[in-house]
Amino acid sequence: MVKKIAIYGKGGIGKSIIGQNLAAAAAQLGYKVMVIGCDPKCDSTIILTHGKKVETVLDILRRNEELNPKSILINGYKGVKCIEVGGPTPGVGCAGRGIIVAVQELNKLNLFDGLDLIIFDVPGDVVCGGFAVPIRKGYSEEIYIITSGEYLSVLAANNICRGIRENKANLAGIIGNSRSQTDEQSIISRFAEKIGSPLISYLIYSELIKKCERKLITVFENNGENELTNFFEELAKKILKNQTNNIPIPLSDNELRKLFNEGQH
Repeated sequence: MVKKIAIYGKGGIGKSIIGQNLAAAAAQLGYKVMVIGCDPKCDSTIILTHGKKVETVLDILRRNEELNPKSILINGYKGVKCIEVGGPTPGVGCAGRGIIVAVQELNKLNLFDGLDLIIFDVPGDVVCGGFAVPIRKGYSEEIYIITSGEYLSVLAANNICRGIRENKANLAGIIGNSRSQTDEQSIISRFAEKIGSPLISYLIYSELIKKCERKLITVFENNGENELTNFFEELAKKILKNQTNNIPIPLSDNELRKLFNEGQH
């Protein structure tokens, strides 16, 4: 049975990079994987396709053309199926609404048949409107939040938890992504504990992942095995086996500030 997950997180936190390397790892392990990018920036699959642009679902629909798998789907690294939803015309329309339309159309094409893992890469610092579609419509069964130990990133993660709770959805876990060479794990770990969700994995600061991002390749294509290939393979195994799903308990503003003040002592 296919496992459908959605990954959320603050913009610029490395969510799409982690999502793509997670997909690559699962494919490396022999699973059939699809990534559906729901970000108007259309960068959710750029590493998997080595920079090849995927025509977006919304661009085709705007031209009143019929969707077909050949026009919207590119096979990326290790056969990962890559789709980009796209966004509205700049300054016009709602990106969230576009996700609603696009996901409904994708469902009609039966593109999800025969897959083991579907990853929705969803933007936004809060889960609201159309950005909650993968949750509310049941397209995604598990949610993972990616966060660093920086205040604004954890604040965004906490806001996402509020949206998850309001939508009566479940959080499968937190994935930590260090953005600096200082130890952020303790803050992320305490945040996860307080909201009642497991810290699934913690990615330490790495120049290698930035190097791979600049080269538009996955960590698996950088001269063989390294600490990152092992990390992402283990992350893929954990997610594919994970059965944990809890409604998170978001922190109040005071509790969030206290979390960071504790870390300073």
